[in-house]
Amino acid sequence: MNEILQETYMNPLTDFGFKKLFATESNKELLIDFLNEIIKEEGCITDIVYQPTLQLGETQKDRKAVFDIYCKNEKGEFFIVEMQKAKQTHFVDRSLFYATFPIQKQAPRGPWKFELKAVYMVAILDFPLFKDPGDEDYYIERIYLARERTKARYSKKMNFIFVELPKFKKPIEELKTNADRWLFCLKNLARLNSRPLEVQGKIFERLFKLAEIKKLTNTEMEQYQKSVSDYADVRDCMDCAREEGREEGFEKGIEKGIEKGKFEIAKNLLELHIPINDIVKATGFTPEQILAL
Repeated sequence: MNEILQETYMNPLTDFGFKKLFATESNKELLIDFLNEIIKEEGCITDIVYQPTLQLGETQKDRKAVFDIYCKNEKGEFFIVEMQKAKQTHFVDRSLFYATFPIQKQAPRGPWKFELKAVYMVAILDFPLFKDPGDEDYYIERIYLARERTKARYSKKMNFIFVELPKFKKPIEELKTNADRWLFCLKNLARLNSRPLEVQGKIFERLFKLAEIKKLTNTEMEQYQKSVSDYADVRDCMDCAREEGREEGFEKGIEKGIEKGKFEIAKNLLELHIPINDIVKATGFTPEQILAL
């Protein structure tokens, strides 16, 4: 608690910090600006309407999805924004699964011409996802449906944007774009004591003011403290799995270590009263598997 009180700004990579800054109606201008900088599609988002984050299937037996942030813009396009703290084995498949919900929900009853609004899956990752040669220099990966032969876009209705924060290593003096400034803030906000001269503009002035820990209520402070603890526990578990993996050989060893230890990790996280959604993200288990433990 004392360590948190000594910090100036919230960590936006915690669940509480992320949702406090980006998932509230009064602060939606932050999310709008971030999405405009990251997506870089034709035109700009001028407004968003937050949607329910719990998405149900067509029947009670169908699997549900719980998004961190779910919204649509003034054009009716849908945006899923996820903060992912730890790698899970089938994260890419999970992102595909999540993106299908806004597609399915657009189908009305009765006659329909199959005209869809675009869906954007935006994942902010606190780990590297793509590790092919040359990938280490690209921290924003945009994935679209394209024809293999011509590379032309097949459809603009399904879009994936992965922001890999560990790959963003620009020092503060090399920040040139607002996208650079956003990623710098996401990585470093909790370590700063004041807003740097290199991070200027009304949107960042608002970000820093909203992130001030001293402005939290007592209830919010308790929630933030727990969120910081949860974040640290998840990172510690992943570090342990990574160390175990190194003994068996780089990436294969990491994945094997994670697979071998994730049952124990899930149990330990449950004992620490960490939210089930965080355990799902940390281990790759379904909520039902976790509850069965």
